[in-house]
Amino acid sequence: MLPELNDLNTFREALKGAPGPDESALQGATDRNGQLTKPPGALGRLEDLAIWYAGWRGDARPQISSPQVIVFAGNHGVTAQGVSAFPSEVTVQMVMNFQHGGAAINQLAKAAGAKMDVHALELDRPTADFTKEAAMSEQELLEALRTGWNAVDAGADLLVVGEMGIGNTTPAAAIACALFGGDAADWTGRGTGVDDAGLANKTRVVAEGVALHGSSDGLEVLRCLGGREIAAMAGAIAAARVLRIPVVLDGFICSAAAACLAQVSDNALDHTVAGHQSAEGAHGAVLAKLGKEPLLSLGLRLGEGSGGALAINIVKSAVACHSGMATFAEAGVSDG
Repeated sequence: MLPELNDLNTFREALKGAPGPDESALQGATDRNGQLTKPPGALGRLEDLAIWYAGWRGDARPQISSPQVIVFAGNHGVTAQGVSAFPSEVTVQMVMNFQHGGAAINQLAKAAGAKMDVHALELDRPTADFTKEAAMSEQELLEALRTGWNAVDAGADLLVVGEMGIGNTTPAAAIACALFGGDAADWTGRGTGVDDAGLANKTRVVAEGVALHGSSDGLEVLRCLGGREIAAMAGAIAAARVLRIPVVLDGFICSAAAACLAQVSDNALDHTVAGHQSAEGAHGAVLAKLGKEPLLSLGLRLGEGSGGALAINIVKSAVACHSGMATFAEAGVSDG
């Protein structure tokens, strides 16, 4: 059961006190993997994925039947600084597209057999421009975290969270820079496709925001530099950790949200795998900092949870092989 999120301290304590994987299931899955009709290690990372999944679900021979994809949408005051090639109105238009089933994520969720939910967070009230003040108050951060926290279906057995928010690669870059150090240019990319002048301006904005709101605390960085949809993703990933629901991380923005949680608790992301490495330049660097090796690298840079949803089928295939294959004894095959 998830506790009610009445304050940020409750969120911190829930994340720090979240249970780990089931050791008995891990051992059972490891033992079963060694008995399947294949040479040891022949299925590569699929074997590790299946064992990892089994531990979090507490079942040595699990199934995946109820994946969930959640897309959170938010708008950002920092877009007033000219950091995006598209206007904020596109966020609202894309939410309608999600709701009518017309976006890429709708097709990918359907192909993966996943239930898809969409949550728009106060699109008519963008966060503050973080070059001038904190993006959110503590109460606004809590409300956004709570949206994500409560959006997770306790009956889901795999989760992907995605986002829509014009300009949100800028707060993601600022979060990464604040948490991991280095220059703003190391973390700032072209996002929706800004030109060279736009990239220079965007880098300036990231540098100014980080200089104004320097902090090593993950939630404070999220509050000052993030956005409502980024905080909601963090809330959903944290809720899944408490519920022991495995999570497939999406791209750069999702990974920035996850990185904030990793600063709260060292084990906050043990239930996650990286679905893919996107074409956003700094995504690979964030994954390296988080110790996550991507399952796919297809040049995607759409967001929406698209890369994570695509990787659902990789995890499902890993689990299907692990749970569905016969053992040597069952098949009457000599194991040598």
